[in-house]
Amino acid sequence: MKVEDYHIPVLLKQSVDGLNVKPDGIYVDVTFGGGGHSREILSRLSSDGHLFSFDQDADAEQNASQGDIRLSDDPRFTFVRSNFRYLKNWMRYFGVERIDGLLADLGVSSHHFDDETRGFSFRFDAPIDMRMNKRAGQTAADILNEYDEERLSDIFYLYGELKSSRKLAATIVKRRALKPFTTTGELTDAVETIMPKERAKKDMAKLFQALRIEVNHEMDALRDMLRSAVECLGEGGRLSVITYHSLEDRIVKNVMKSGNSEGKIDKDFFGRVNTPLNTIGKVIVPDKDEQLANPRSRSAKLRISEKNKI
Repeated sequence: MKVEDYHIPVLLKQSVDGLNVKPDGIYVDVTFGGGGHSREILSRLSSDGHLFSFDQDADAEQNASQGDIRLSDDPRFTFVRSNFRYLKNWMRYFGVERIDGLLADLGVSSHHFDDETRGFSFRFDAPIDMRMNKRAGQTAADILNEYDEERLSDIFYLYGELKSSRKLAATIVKRRALKPFTTTGELTDAVETIMPKERAKKDMAKLFQALRIEVNHEMDALRDMLRSAVECLGEGGRLSVITYHSLEDRIVKNVMKSGNSEGKIDKDFFGRVNTPLNTIGKVIVPDKDEQLANPRSRSAKLRISEKNKI
């Protein structure tokens, strides 16, 4: 697969513009994917700048050594194959005390949805895996076959915002008693009859989203990464984050507003809000042309903030 086919970067110019890149600065792209955002950041750095790019997927790592310009050969670039929740530990490992900006394009790469072997999409009948990092952790099949009914219902409701979460969980538990789930097709066959026809595709997408989030511990990883980002950013450093669903957007919004994922506001003696970040501008969404060219961008929101003086 060509690098450019792996993933079309969303809000490319706007998100990198939001970093206010300094040519000699140190930047982090915590969601490398196809490398689109990373390449744009590098194009704005001088020989004194540096970019660290994170991704836990082996497919993404291969992209760093492909294309017309091999990022792996660039002395200004370091690829880190790791979950971005370990951002602070890796920065310490590389001896970086402060970064000048961090970009995150959250959600799932279009490559993952199009890869029939990974189990991210109900469009294909494939092993129901959904792990971003294929080297470790539970698969979606493990969750479907091992979680009790109440726990399944909770993740469908919390991460998929499915009103029929209890009914779905009960149906899955009843079905797995006959035969454990191994493929996406088995899951869709088991639940499609209890989904209203008018919103079946939307509800199926929410169900797969909920499983993917649970498999990859996405919400916990996001909280950890944002907390580390706030600590690692130097004064005036920028945070540029693209979200795709309300769960992650709420966390990002809270952190940028209050400095914590819960959105708890801390005020000083005079009633002034104490927060490490200052929101820059309004929420940015893709224009109609980008939405038509890249359907994945339709639900995207870009939020930008800057680290306040300590």
